[in-house]
Amino acid sequence: MKLEIQHFSQYKYSERVVLNPHLLFLIPQQRSYFKVERSRVQIHPEPDAVHERIDMLGNTHYQTWFQGETDSLSIEVDYIINIYPFNPFGFLFTEFIAYPFSFFQYSTDKQLFLQAFLHTEKNLDLGHYASQFMNESKDLVSFLFNLTESIHNDWKHIIREEENLWSADFTFKQQKGSCRDLSWMLVHILRNIGLASRFISGYAYNPELKEGHELHAWVEVYLPGAGWIGLDPSLGLFTDNHYIPLATGYSAELVSPVQGNFGGSALSELKAEVWIRRSEG
Repeated sequence: MKLEIQHFSQYKYSERVVLNPHLLFLIPQQRSYFKVERSRVQIHPEPDAVHERIDMLGNTHYQTWFQGETDSLSIEVDYIINIYPFNPFGFLFTEFIAYPFSFFQYSTDKQLFLQAFLHTEKNLDLGHYASQFMNESKDLVSFLFNLTESIHNDWKHIIREEENLWSADFTFKQQKGSCRDLSWMLVHILRNIGLASRFISGYAYNPELKEGHELHAWVEVYLPGAGWIGLDPSLGLFTDNHYIPLATGYSAELVSPVQGNFGGSALSELKAEVWIRRSEG
């Protein structure tokens, strides 16, 4: 299967501004189940330079900087991506995992690396919600599946135009949220029982949609031997070869597709559109 992805972002400013350096997390990250066949990025105004860099979490991205003033910034990326078969359940654990557990414990070497992905505030509601599925599931994989599916079933998925992220506790109590709100909540549900998890931003292809695609968010949880396993609470499933990650991070702010600011006191307005279609070429 071959996918064509177009992603357009435009910032309009209420007055002319000076753009500071920007980081663009708009490069598909390496995965075994897809290969980028063609890519193109267009930026207006034309920057002085565009360079590929790698951040502290291993995310490849563009670093760019500008001269002069402008009243807008537009960024368009286009990709043709070949998709290959992938089994999201094709893994084994390399360490004995006692199940069920009240709080998961990684080995000392893994604990050292995973600290940032374990950081959370203790929340009794989130912990209790996870525990009820722990007791009802036969093993860790079925627990993760049941937990993810339950968020899909019990929380209303909404589209929010605001750029702010709801807290995990607020989303839990509202019983609704956008894909990024639900993912951030799942991150903290998992961390409250000791499972390291990270926030993912990227594209998700839904073959049933002809239009209405958007930048998507989901979660990855770290399991010994299996590595990072993708979970999508918006759809209630393990992520498969329809998911194209752009950036991963221990916090949502680190994976925003466009990161940067401008000099001055202008107000900004964002317009963003994503088109994903199956390519016949």
